[in-house]
Amino acid sequence: MPQHAPSPRVCRDCDGFATAAITTGTRHRDGSRATLTITCPACKGTGTIRASRTQGVTV
Repeated sequence: MPQHAPSPRVCRDCDGFATAAITTGTRHRDGSRATLTITCPACKGTGTIRASRTQGVTV
């Protein structure tokens, strides 16, 4: 049977779409649109999150 790699955990804030290009409404001299590239602050542009640690109880 084939081995499967564990799938990365997708960021809850951006659903894996970590970077977005937003149009400002203005155009450059050559006619192309001016855009801003925004990254997700929660995952810092990776689209995935680290696995949370489970805290063990010590007695």
